[in-house]
Amino acid sequence: MRVVIQRVSEASVEVREQDYRASVGPGLLVLAAFVDEDDDSDLSWIVRKIVSLRIFDDESGVMNLSVTDVGGEVMAISQFTLYAMTARGNRPSYIRAAKPQTAGPLYEKFCGMLSESLGRPVRTGIFGADMKVGLLNDGPVTIIMDSKNKDI
Repeated sequence: MRVVIQRVSEASVEVREQDYRASVGPGLLVLAAFVDEDDDSDLSWIVRKIVSLRIFDDESGVMNLSVTDVGGEVMAISQFTLYAMTARGNRPSYIRAAKPQTAGPLYEKFCGMLSESLGRPVRTGIFGADMKVGLLNDGPVTIIMDSKNKDI
């Protein structure tokens, strides 16, 4: 599982075809992608890291607080393009990304686990839809994590 975590002042997602819109205030926007080999241990590790990452400023202006500490909101969006392979040619290959029948249930489970760990709902997009995502990156602070390569 691979995620891009952005500290945001606000974020929103819109799916025009389905008349769907969701938004969050200060907190995190999490873009998430999956591979076929992902399992509960990958989801648990990423969820634990997201809710515990100390990337919000304390009263001294030091990044020492987590999204849980500051009561921030979280939006999670599925984004298979995080597994783009770009070494050859100019057209990215997404062969490593999990197929929709695998990725969809993983995304739903991830969002449920994240919501449970936060103790409040996580706003989401619609899996597989053409979404328009907007954000105001705060900092900017952007973190990349991969459950198969924990050194990133």
